[in-house]
Amino acid sequence: MIFKETTLKGAYLIYLDLHEDERGFFARTFCEEEFKAHGLQFKVAQSNLSLNNKKGTLRGMHYQSKPDEEAKVLQCVRGAIYDVIIDLRPESSTFKQWCAFEFSHKNKQMLFIPEGFAHGFQTLEDETEVSYLMSAFYRPESARGVLWNDKAFDISWPIATPIMSAKDRSYAPFN
Repeated sequence: MIFKETTLKGAYLIYLDLHEDERGFFARTFCEEEFKAHGLQFKVAQSNLSLNNKKGTLRGMHYQSKPDEEAKVLQCVRGAIYDVIIDLRPESSTFKQWCAFEFSHKNKQMLFIPEGFAHGFQTLEDETEVSYLMSAFYRPESARGVLWNDKAFDISWPIATPIMSAKDRSYAPFN
């Protein structure tokens, strides 16, 4: 795996080191030792899979509050997504900044999202699946979110009229 820090401190793009032959390829998608070598203490508590039937589906912007903050390793395993992270750590030099990436089953890139970040994505194709490794157990009482179109962040989404849950549309503006 090849780690490249993003413009947001502590968030990393992860490129798979593919070993290819006539059968296809093999690649490691997680190795605790490789994460530690990059200063990332990441233990897997849960593994989740999200199926999104329609292009334009937007899930986010989610995070868990203290003491249940979670880090994530995300990979699009079918289809394609526009993925967005926001640094919500007040002490961070990149506080309130966001960045976005396109992930697909074709580019096989992954993203490490540290604790204290909000995360969301919008599907760019029908029948898109996203896989997550989570560092903490999901706790409904700690589930939080920020509004996907909040002017505090001014995120540029590729599809202006997303398909969303009522819950994701109901988050209050960030203050």
